[in-house]
Amino acid sequence: MSYETTNPAGAQQLLQNEEGWTYLDVRSPPEYAQAHAPGAFNIPLLFRTSAGMQPNPNFVAAVEKHFPRDARLVVGCAAGVRSSRACDLLVAAGYTNLANMHGGFSGAFDRAGNLLEAGWQACGFETTADEEPERSWEALGG
Repeated sequence: MSYETTNPAGAQQLLQNEEGWTYLDVRSPPEYAQAHAPGAFNIPLLFRTSAGMQPNPNFVAAVEKHFPRDARLVVGCAAGVRSSRACDLLVAAGYTNLANMHGGFSGAFDRAGNLLEAGWQACGFETTADEEPERSWEALGG
């Protein structure tokens, strides 16, 4: 089993035009609070700490608690790296309908800083910084 990879425009199409797709934002809670796609659920793959990025040991369990294994999930992070890793973990846990959003929320860049894929925000898709308490990490597993 694997997952599909799409860009932000493809993810937007899935979320708007295909029935039953949900945006799973795997960025850290502060990143999510700063801005996110409306209706996105925040279950972070990693946490930012003073020691750097640390894995969320409850990531898969939190997803399993809130989404069945056949849920249609667009998985996004800042650039597409964390979301790809999250998809790998979810596929290993039995999830079958996943779309990794390459380009993520902020855009994907090469090591020289050249833009590889514009992110959700740069594509002009709707964003919000409004609190959605029932969709926050605090409510979902924090």
